[in-house]
Amino acid sequence: MRPRQGQQRALYTSEERRRRDASPWTLVQGLLAPLQFLVFLVSVALVVRTLATGAGAEAAHASIVIKTLVLYAIMVTGSIWEKAVFGRYLFAPAFYWEDVFSMLVLALHTAYLAALTTGALDTHGLLVLALAAYATYLINAGQFLLKLRAARLEAPTPMALAGESAR
Repeated sequence: MRPRQGQQRALYTSEERRRRDASPWTLVQGLLAPLQFLVFLVSVALVVRTLATGAGAEAAHASIVIKTLVLYAIMVTGSIWEKAVFGRYLFAPAFYWEDVFSMLVLALHTAYLAALTTGALDTHGLLVLALAAYATYLINAGQFLLKLRAARLEAPTPMALAGESAR
């Protein structure tokens, strides 16, 4: 059944919702997302401190590397989750734009690692690149929080579930 013009498709079909709720990857994503945000907050503090004072560059770089590794973990497990729920690893219609923007987030974090490894940028350049990556991460996290809210708003109520089971 296609939505009428002006109507949006529900985020999850009832079968996709069932697969989402049954997938162990849903819990993994639920644990990794706040962990990544916590690592992000610590890293931002270290990066800003280094930019402001020049001190602690090694700690700032280490925190960015850790943040990037957590990002890779959440992206890989998120792709597996998307496959389990929607039948494709990336760009499922329900999360298409979030996945598109995630590619930019990944590209900027990976560019930081490449520049750090090759020495292509000095400390200031690396930290500015990290802040650009972090800005895109915040936008992307916001996209996913909006989707989480939408999923909760469209979740069937106990009365609707009772009506479905009576059919």
